[in-house]
Amino acid sequence: MNCAVLGAGSWGTALAIQLARTNPQVRLWDHRADRAQELQRDRQNPRYLPDVRFPDALHVSGDLLWTLDGAQVIIIVVPSQTVRQVMGLAAPLIGDDAVICCASKGVEVGSLMTMSQVLEEVLPASFHDHLTFLAGPSFAKEVAVGLPTAVVVAGHHQRPADLVGQALHGGAMRAYTTTDVVGAELGGALKNVIAIACGVADGMGAGLNARAALITRGLAEITRLAVALGANPLTLSGLAGMGDLVLTCTGDLSRNRRVGLGLGQGKQLDAILLELGQVAEGVITAKSSRELAHRQGVEMPISDEIYQMLYQDKPVAAALMALMGRSRKAERDDER
Repeated sequence: MNCAVLGAGSWGTALAIQLARTNPQVRLWDHRADRAQELQRDRQNPRYLPDVRFPDALHVSGDLLWTLDGAQVIIIVVPSQTVRQVMGLAAPLIGDDAVICCASKGVEVGSLMTMSQVLEEVLPASFHDHLTFLAGPSFAKEVAVGLPTAVVVAGHHQRPADLVGQALHGGAMRAYTTTDVVGAELGGALKNVIAIACGVADGMGAGLNARAALITRGLAEITRLAVALGANPLTLSGLAGMGDLVLTCTGDLSRNRRVGLGLGQGKQLDAILLELGQVAEGVITAKSSRELAHRQGVEMPISDEIYQMLYQDKPVAAALMALMGRSRKAERDDER
């Protein structure tokens, strides 16, 4: 299939490389035309994925019209808070039969919409049945160099999910499908907040027991909110939930975990983000997910402490003590 990828960051570039391994034409769009020209000329993305050469089928452009022309599969990989703007520009340029997959993970600030809700608001109704969403444990660098990876494509309708899965599946990537869009989206977005928490604990030297507890209890609160919004709890035990959560909380390539590590070591958030040089979605999602949880009346203590650390300057030691000092209760919500 002819494919287009919108967003030339690390994840967008990695997905474009994977698509170009198994599809005849892949066009990657960068919003900066000068940078797009450099990527096309140098046949690599030195800022995000140095030393990974582009396959011959991959071409980069700053021209959105050219990028989308004839695209059968379109993958959105821009920061979650810019999805609305970018897809507003792209909507008139998308072919009627194109399948759209959102690989951006987050909850929109202000509206508290998931990416599926944002896209359904921005795109004409005729595209709504064509929407799919990508989730699962997948570091960009490992996908780019061709290491084994399993992902899941979520869609309310099987055919578009199958088409996106077909485009991505091949070589060292295995693509599953699910109809649980809510579960896949929230698992992919909320795990970034828990990854910051695990990084904080590791940065403080809290130990492996603490990390395991945060991952497990983090999954419990992610599932709690996702189910309240209509997800199947079993989805959160799969690639989009536990799989992505474990990877992001433990892997050294995780940007959100690195944010937490810096906070746990006493660094200031602004300095951490400057050093990182990339978007860490969990920082923004900590705010929007907290508001979403409050709106739904869902208890998310780990996420709430991360919000207070990031936005209310709560000391990391005080946040950890607040979690440890909570009253005892049954582990499962259905046992309370």
